[in-house]
Amino acid sequence: MESAATPIRSGQYIRDPDPAGKPPDAYWRSLLLFNGYRIAAALLLLLAVAFWGGTLQFGSRDMRLFLAGAAGYAVFALVMFAIIRTREHFTWQLAIQVGGDIGFVVLLMYASGGLSSGLGLLLLTSLAAAGLVARGQLTLFFAAIASIGVLLEHTYEVLRFSESGAQYAQAGLLSVAYFAIAWLAHTLAKRSLASERLAAQREIDLANLAQVNQLVIQDMEHGVIVADGDGVVRQVNTAAERMIDGLRGGSVINLKDRVPALYARFETWLRDQQGREAPDAFEIGANLRARLVPVAPRRGAGAVIFLEDLARIQAEARQMKLAALGRLTANIAHEIRNPLGAISHAAELLQEEAGVSAGAQRLTTIIRDNTRRLDRMVHDVQTLNRGERAKRERFQLTSYLRAFIEQFAATERLATNVIELHPVIDAYVLFDRDHLNQVLWNLCHNALRHSRRRPGSIRLEVARAARGHAVRLDVIDDGAGVPPESRGNLFEPFFTTSPGGTGLGLYLAREICEANGAVLEFVETTDGARFSMICAAG
Repeated sequence: MESAATPIRSGQYIRDPDPAGKPPDAYWRSLLLFNGYRIAAALLLLLAVAFWGGTLQFGSRDMRLFLAGAAGYAVFALVMFAIIRTREHFTWQLAIQVGGDIGFVVLLMYASGGLSSGLGLLLLTSLAAAGLVARGQLTLFFAAIASIGVLLEHTYEVLRFSESGAQYAQAGLLSVAYFAIAWLAHTLAKRSLASERLAAQREIDLANLAQVNQLVIQDMEHGVIVADGDGVVRQVNTAAERMIDGLRGGSVINLKDRVPALYARFETWLRDQQGREAPDAFEIGANLRARLVPVAPRRGAGAVIFLEDLARIQAEARQMKLAALGRLTANIAHEIRNPLGAISHAAELLQEEAGVSAGAQRLTTIIRDNTRRLDRMVHDVQTLNRGERAKRERFQLTSYLRAFIEQFAATERLATNVIELHPVIDAYVLFDRDHLNQVLWNLCHNALRHSRRRPGSIRLEVARAARGHAVRLDVIDDGAGVPPESRGNLFEPFFTTSPGGTGLGLYLAREICEANGAVLEFVETTDGARFSMICAAG
């Protein structure tokens, strides 16, 4: 995995060589090659004199001076090799080398009879090379020095040896050639430098872009893996490392070795160039979904793999439904409480009338109790939306359940033996009584709706929980059970299999349990349905 690099600002160019700066290695390599040309030229002059001395004009005026000049030129080049290795004062070294070229070539010209020897042409190569090596610096200055040297050499010959002044025209043309070559080298060097600067800027921009991409990838909630066609991971963010442990650690990460399940699907996807057999999205295990996006028109170049945490997506969906539930309860709470108040008030008036039979009194009591329960339910929904805590208290669970069974049977007009209590232990729990009543009422009502309504069709079992200091309360029915395709959505808000249901019962029951530090879960069984509550023991 690549680490985030230090920020680089666009526009930071490489520096031109100067005495105070540290030129790049390419400058020194160019200077080294330039000096190699110098020693090669000196050695060729010596060899030419050794093999064809009689037929060439070299050294025609003074052979000893020519040989000494050529040998000195070679020694000068060798000394410059040693100086170049110091890598100090680039511009000064270049100036010394070009100055040496001009001095030695003018000396060799004089020893060979002047302009007619043709040795002045050697300075054309030196000026061109100096202009390119120096990136255009001092090029015209060097041309001027070379021109002055050639003119002074010819003037000396005219004054001392009474040479013809007609060759001044040839010296002038050679000087013009010096300036032309210098200007051409200067222009090419400037263009080369501009190209280098542009390339350096593009490199900086690409580095910044890569860093921005890395920051964006790291900040994404989804896992991101960038893999090449061989399955080697080029980039991975922390979210992907958190989702898949095999992506952590190591300088080279290969999906084939670290995540075989993902690599198998990835390899199949790479081979399917037309996208007909291997889908772009698929699931890995129970909680991850991968989506492949090719990095090139053809899949073989690799892909960006996006990993989605299905559990997080489901949690976000639940939060959205919870928000919708909050808006719903806020809108209908007032509408529900008004008729509940009227019903409760009417029941109280009926109960206060004289001559009301005992049966009517019992019915009005049921009406009053259920209106209170409904009012409490609305209040609890609003309390859950506001995040208020439950008022837990310690009470004996078995006696509470017996009273609940009587109340539930009376309300639903059931024989008391339809609901059976099987207490394995005589336990105390910490729970809000009204909350527990609401949860049990919901669970038992669902169990009754799906049961056979025979003696023992609904069972309430109390036992010690397998984990921790807790009590387990099970609500079991003898119905057809929950369809497998619906089990994963039982506790989702607004999910219901009943035409007249709201889809809020089990969701509210679980939320109420969580508010009381309890857990409500569905337990798969071979027959019927079983809901288990794990409550804190008192």
